[in-house]
Amino acid sequence: MKKVLITGSNGQLGLELNNILKYKYELILTNRSNLDITNFNETIEFINKHKPEIIINCAAFTAVDLCETQEETAYSSNALGPKNLAIASSQIGAKLVHISTDYVFDGYGIKDLNGNIRPYTEEDKTNPQSAYGRTKLEGEKLVTEHTNKYFIIRTAWLYGEGKNFVRTMINLAKTNSEVKVVQDQIGSPTSTEELSNMIEKLIETENYGIYHGTCEGYCSWYDLTCEIYRVLDIKTKVIPVTTDEFPRPAKRPKYSVLENKKLNELNIYKFKEWQEALIIYLEKDQKTYKGDIK
Repeated sequence: MKKVLITGSNGQLGLELNNILKYKYELILTNRSNLDITNFNETIEFINKHKPEIIINCAAFTAVDLCETQEETAYSSNALGPKNLAIASSQIGAKLVHISTDYVFDGYGIKDLNGNIRPYTEEDKTNPQSAYGRTKLEGEKLVTEHTNKYFIIRTAWLYGEGKNFVRTMINLAKTNSEVKVVQDQIGSPTSTEELSNMIEKLIETENYGIYHGTCEGYCSWYDLTCEIYRVLDIKTKVIPVTTDEFPRPAKRPKYSVLENKKLNELNIYKFKEWQEALIIYLEKDQKTYKGDIK
C-alpha cells in the first residue's frame, strides 16, 4: 500500500481527503503540531524518514484579510512551505499535489473574441491583486522550480467539514429574519468531496502540471445563499448588495470562474454541477437539519 502524506490534515480539504483516501493508501496525517513545512530542515528530515510516494499539500495561510498586514507570515506558509515540500519530494521521487487558488488571477475575467467574459483557463496570465494571491502564486512558481512531478490545483469557493460560507449562512438564518449577501462577485462553489475525488483520480496519473479544479457552473454569493435556503426550506430573506457596501482590507475577485480545461481534455475527472454537489453536501451533513452547525 502506497503512502500518502497530507499536510494541513485538520482543515476542510485535509479532513475530506482522509475520508476518501484512507481505504486505498496508508495515510501520514500532519499539521503544525507534528510538521512545520516552513522549517526546511524539519521538512526534509520528516519526509526522508517516512518516504511517502505522494505528498498532498493542503496547508496554507488562508486568512485573506490578515495576509494584507501579515504578508511575511503568509509568504512563509504559502510560498516557502511549498518550496520545501517540492525539494523534499524531488529528493525521494514523490509526487507533489499543491493546492492553489483563484486569487492568482486579477478577478476581472478574460474577454473572448465577442467581447464577453469567459472563465480563466490554466494558460491565462496571472495577476494577483492581494497579498494572499501574491503569496499563493509565488508558491506555485517555487513548486515548479524545484520538482518535476507536481500537480498544482487551483480551486475556489471551497466548503466542507468545518467553518465555511455554507454553514455561516445557515447559522445566520437562525437569528436573522433577513441577511445581506454580495451579488457582484461570481465564482464556482466547490465541495471538498468533489475536489478530493478529483485528486484521487489525478494522483493515479503522471499527467503533471497546473490544473483548475472547481465544480461546474457558476453563481454569485447571493445566488449560492438563495440555493442553500431553497434546499433547506429556510425562509430567511436574502437581500443582494454590492461589494462596495462591505469594504474589506483585501480586494476580492469580482469574477473568478475557473474552467477545468486541462482536466476535461485529459478526461481525468468530471466535476459535478455546483448545485448538485451542494445538495449532496447538505444531505450528508445531518447536523444541518438538527440545527447544530457551528
